[in-house]
Amino acid sequence: MTTWTEAPTMVGRHVTLRPTQAEDRDAIVAAAADGKISELFFTNVSTLTDPEAFMAALFKERDFGRAMPFTVCTPDGRVVGLTRYMRMSAGHKRLEIGGTFYAKSVQRSGVNTEAKLLLLRHAFEVLGCNAVQIRTDWFNKRSQAAIERLGAKRDGILRNHQVMDGRVRDLVVYSIIASEWAGVERNLCFLLARNEGTSA
Repeated sequence: MTTWTEAPTMVGRHVTLRPTQAEDRDAIVAAAADGKISELFFTNVSTLTDPEAFMAALFKERDFGRAMPFTVCTPDGRVVGLTRYMRMSAGHKRLEIGGTFYAKSVQRSGVNTEAKLLLLRHAFEVLGCNAVQIRTDWFNKRSQAAIERLGAKRDGILRNHQVMDGRVRDLVVYSIIASEWAGVERNLCFLLARNEGTSA
């Protein structure tokens, strides 16, 4: 078994990312209900209105080796979100971080910054990635701002790239490449240190 197929557990000060299990379903649904995230039409979380189908699709991608879903937990073990590696390609040494959401109660709390730090560190330093992509819907301006704050660079827009719930989506694509990782890591650590316990 290689590191590209074995999902790790990643532990930080604000957050723990552990491999998602079927038993997490109800807690994941509850986290999405905090802030009514599943009602946002421009997010993949909108499909969580059908929890069984959502989880089945999640594990199907995992079992095909294309994704690694992680349940996001606070240090006390409370489930507050979901994130994942997607579109994984060991041959090309690239993947995407996506399918991410957090309960409203932990947004702007350091959770997202540290989760991205842990995911990117594992991608570049353990998996040896050449590039990591992050995509978001054209209408999700808040997500775009958050991605840019991490230090990712905008590659472009994939127009009419997906159909979701009957709507044709444009996706904004960002990436971080291996040569940029040291600077991005420093930026993420700076954000965490500066905003410890507040708005990282």
